[in-house]
Amino acid sequence: MNQPDHELARKIVRHLDYGADHLDQATRERLLTARKTALSQYKEQPVAAWVPAWTGHAAARFTEPHLLNARSLVLVAALLATFAGAIAWQTMNTGNGSDIADIDAGLLTDDLPINAYLDKGFDSWLKRSLR
Repeated sequence: MNQPDHELARKIVRHLDYGADHLDQATRERLLTARKTALSQYKEQPVAAWVPAWTGHAAARFTEPHLLNARSLVLVAALLATFAGAIAWQTMNTGNGSDIADIDAGLLTDDLPINAYLDKGFDSWLKRSLR
């Protein structure tokens, strides 16, 4: 009982081979006839594969000739409308960024240093000097 599985398997195979070698001719012929009958009636059946259930249906949908049905066209139109809306929204919102860039460019090209704009007294001095 403590022997490894492969040793036990070898003993079983030797015993079966010995039994098959010592069969009488009538038994061998009956076994051969039964085997031929069984093989003639054998029909291959599909084997279940370990894949997600939706993959077969998805593959069939891509290969079927009616790919451009109404449901598919509505889906594609909605997807294109979403992309167009996202692009329009992005272009409308990037205008604010260019305003900030214009202000930065104006500050950097001005004769006054940036610290003058940051000084709290500068605003009051500017108002007094404009009068």
